[in-house]
Amino acid sequence: MKNIEIDEELYQHIVSNTQFIGESASSILRRLLSLTLTENTVDFLVENVRIEDEEAIESLPLQVEENIEIAVAVIAEEIKVEPPSIDNVLNYINKEELAMQRGAVGRFLLILAALYRVHSESFAVVSEIRGRDRLYFAKSKDELSASGSSTKPLQIPDSPFWVMTNSNTTRKKMMLTKASLMLGYTNEDAENIRDLL
Repeated sequence: MKNIEIDEELYQHIVSNTQFIGESASSILRRLLSLTLTENTVDFLVENVRIEDEEAIESLPLQVEENIEIAVAVIAEEIKVEPPSIDNVLNYINKEELAMQRGAVGRFLLILAALYRVHSESFAVVSEIRGRDRLYFAKSKDELSASGSSTKPLQIPDSPFWVMTNSNTTRKKMMLTKASLMLGYTNEDAENIRDLL
């Protein structure tokens, strides 16, 4: 396996297309690009070809060259997709209900529930948000409880996900910001979503 460097926008796009927890970036890209290259060819491309390196692309076998051109075109088109609008999330948050919550935990869960409703297919990417030793999100209460003591896991309403709630408000805001960014929101919208807490 080889490592490649990609920019943040491309990384967020790849992550937003995760279909299940633990799906590798290679699997996601293969699915998105409909690539059926051999493992050796993929290793060669990752190690030796930069997208802007036209001479290297021209020296590759025709099938590989065509696949690279298709991949570049698909990625370029996908990146042009507009980021989600904060209005989508706000449509699912009842401002009165948010204001009636007695504490940050209640508001935190309502905001996460709204994010889940808008992004139910890609919400699993938030499972990558974690602390040094703790999971912040998981598919089960036991998984969160096993990652540390006193995590106080609660289920995100109307979702199969659980979240650790035994953290200060600053940490909860950080979790909301990271979740919003991973779901494709702009920095400004992620901050606005965080500020609902």
